[in-house]
Amino acid sequence: MTRLAVSYVTSRSDAQTGARPPGLGRRPPAIIKGMSLPDLIRSAAAEAGFDAAGIAPFRPTSELSYFREWIEAGYAGEMRYLESRAEGGELKRSSPEVVFPWARSVVVCVINYNTDRPRSTDDPDPTRGWISRYAWSQRDYHDVVFERLRRLEARLHELAAQPMQSRCYVDTGPLVERVYAKYAGVGWVGKNTCLINQKLGSWLFLGVILTSLELEPDLPAPDRCGSCTRCLDACPTDAFIAPYRMDASRCIAYLTIEKRGDIPEDLRTGIGRQVFGCDICQDVCPWNRKAPATSTQEFQPRAGLVNPALEWLAALHEDGFRETFRASPVKRTKHAGILRNIAVAMGNSGDRKFVEPLRRLAEHPDETVAGHARWSLGKLGATEESKVP
Repeated sequence: MTRLAVSYVTSRSDAQTGARPPGLGRRPPAIIKGMSLPDLIRSAAAEAGFDAAGIAPFRPTSELSYFREWIEAGYAGEMRYLESRAEGGELKRSSPEVVFPWARSVVVCVINYNTDRPRSTDDPDPTRGWISRYAWSQRDYHDVVFERLRRLEARLHELAAQPMQSRCYVDTGPLVERVYAKYAGVGWVGKNTCLINQKLGSWLFLGVILTSLELEPDLPAPDRCGSCTRCLDACPTDAFIAPYRMDASRCIAYLTIEKRGDIPEDLRTGIGRQVFGCDICQDVCPWNRKAPATSTQEFQPRAGLVNPALEWLAALHEDGFRETFRASPVKRTKHAGILRNIAVAMGNSGDRKFVEPLRRLAEHPDETVAGHARWSLGKLGATEESKVP
């Protein structure tokens, strides 16, 4: 699963009031005596390398009820894994108590992946593509976060001093992690459906530990979006149905990563230069203006992935693609998928220097790649054959 898959399914609830601001994880030299178990857990999370942590109760919420409506409305597009059901027919993500009847609390941890590199909205060059910021990293974030989460899980078992069950997930379990993150006090769910922390911004990876322990929960983080609608207004494909609600089937991240086959023609121009994912709704968020850069070495950008040249990407053969994106989330879109996206970005550039690369892509054995290249050639006025069959 990609991190985008759970970003579409939360709606605002009535619980976003009167809470304390989300606290940043501290990094003390050692865990000290006299602290409550929740405080010990938060301290251990900081020692494991997380930037913030909190505890949420494991119980039904209004947001999880909305998930059912979201699925039924078809807003998940082709992401069928979000529709996985328990033996009784319940959607797992809206009825997690059926899947994990032993769970009582959720420890939610976040880690910042922001870097000091440009944003997609900073004087964008249409001849260069955009790969989502989270995918620049040296290692796949699932592995980095999971390793830290397992260290914390082991420490949690030590601290509990009693038999307990637990389970760790990093975007891989039948859970809507952002909901628990909100109730754990580490951030609120913004109008763009991303988790936002008051001090860290929204460039955050989430990891959760389900536990059978009854832990004192934190208070939900208050919603601080106010009247701002920058994220909603900036979306090029009008993916937001309303504040806090997204139609994933129109989201550029979905279209360039999860969508297989043809991208609907009416959405291609809106994709712009995005070739893997999209950061626009986060790039324009005021809470990210002063978001700190991560010190985590694994999240530093790989060479060439920030504003990559479209011609370079298009020239990567399949072996070159696998080597360039080894241990990277970009592999999820597969070689043919990235070529399809590159073809669309070349057409959107308006630059006729891409005519020759597009003509080569129009001869690609994958008809989806070839068809999108022909569409872009038509957009550049280079051929009459502009329609995807």
